[in-house]
Amino acid sequence: MRRSRTFDWEDPRVSAGAVAQHSGLAFLREILDGRLPAPPLARALGFTLEEAEHGRAVFALVPGEEHYNPIGSVHGGVYATLLDSAAGCAVQSALPLGTAYTSIDLNVKFLRPVTVDSGKIRAVGTILNLGRRTALAQAELRDSDDRLLAHATSSCMLFPVPAD
Repeated sequence: MRRSRTFDWEDPRVSAGAVAQHSGLAFLREILDGRLPAPPLARALGFTLEEAEHGRAVFALVPGEEHYNPIGSVHGGVYATLLDSAAGCAVQSALPLGTAYTSIDLNVKFLRPVTVDSGKIRAVGTILNLGRRTALAQAELRDSDDRLLAHATSSCMLFPVPAD
């Protein structure tokens, strides 16, 4: 039986333009509080930023069939997206005004399958090391019973963002 899903999003340039006006944590809190739009990717996949504090970020997703791979479980790319978002935003949460980041790499270890029966899953990102030019973060993907589903580490490059 054919299924469909629709979603909408806001202009991503609004958030991108706000990066230079906020510290990393203030920027994430603007998204969390709805004053800045969530990124279109989050709307497309259906995940949300749930928490942001200095050195930590949490994203959540209720898996659906639209996240499945051909063998009947959530695609690894969905895991990787959640883990990359959590690790990267953990780094962002510790950045001062005028600094941004980009992921250099992402190393993911898949430990358990996720299906629609898994319920809400959460990716919790934390900083391991924050330097002047690079940062190292990790993220854990856990189910509602706190079982570890996947783990990732991410290196991030830090760079100045010019003010408008």
